[in-house]
Amino acid sequence: MKSGFVAVAGRPNVGKSTLVNALCGEKVAITSRVPATTRRRIFGVANGPDYQLAVVDLPGFQRPLDTLTERMQKTVDESFDDVDVVLLVVDAREHIGSGDRFVARRVFSLGKPVVIAVNKIDRLKHGHVASQMQAASRLGDFHALHPVSAKTKEGVGELREDLVSLLPEGPVYFPGGETTGLTLEERVAEVIREKALHLTREEVPHAVTVEVDEIAEKVVRAFIYVETESQKGILVGKRGAMVREIGTRARPEVEALVGHPVYLELLVKVRPKWRRDPKLLERLGL
Repeated sequence: MKSGFVAVAGRPNVGKSTLVNALCGEKVAITSRVPATTRRRIFGVANGPDYQLAVVDLPGFQRPLDTLTERMQKTVDESFDDVDVVLLVVDAREHIGSGDRFVARRVFSLGKPVVIAVNKIDRLKHGHVASQMQAASRLGDFHALHPVSAKTKEGVGELREDLVSLLPEGPVYFPGGETTGLTLEERVAEVIREKALHLTREEVPHAVTVEVDEIAEKVVRAFIYVETESQKGILVGKRGAMVREIGTRARPEVEALVGHPVYLELLVKVRPKWRRDPKLLERLGL
């Protein structure tokens, strides 16, 4: 039995979470176009007949601006200590530049095998993909370089096989066919936050977080926190239209997670400067 942990590293918004979901064959991490969507360490698990691949989705490398982003960057730094392989993800649609090189210097200094994934190759010309792979090859002494599309799954199977080949022999870390290390409450909260991110823009997405208050037989209740009254007004919407739409989009996934139909009750609350509140961040697992 081969088993181990692969840390996924890269700049914000290069498609790390989408690639984690593709590798695991199931949605374990939320995705959006908003940079820094991933705020916590998320374990996605791919189980095979003779392997268990635990993929660690991490926040993107960033300059800390508040207590939340300080803790996010600390999570990134500490997560490399106990992994077997690092998967460095770059965006095939953007210039591979100083941000990618900054992350690469960090991961190549670990002394662990590094596999590079050039993501988002779908609908790109072969010549462009080839030039991006050549640029990515200059980031460091990599084990392998894979062109992939997390969106269409192109190249993902080959990437998974390569990652598994680098794992040591070991035990099953996640029993019972589990596909994530998140609790049910954390998964429900993340789904609700994802739908809020999809429906808002500008400063609102970064100011939104979700805490599940109760998961009962017929009701799931969650608080959506923002930092200002104006943000609350946007999240609630005219006559409650926005928060209802968030609930409508989230409910099918929440019901799939809990295993039965529920009434999803969402309450928008103002928590000024919650991103700087260590006690709340600890309670949220951030």
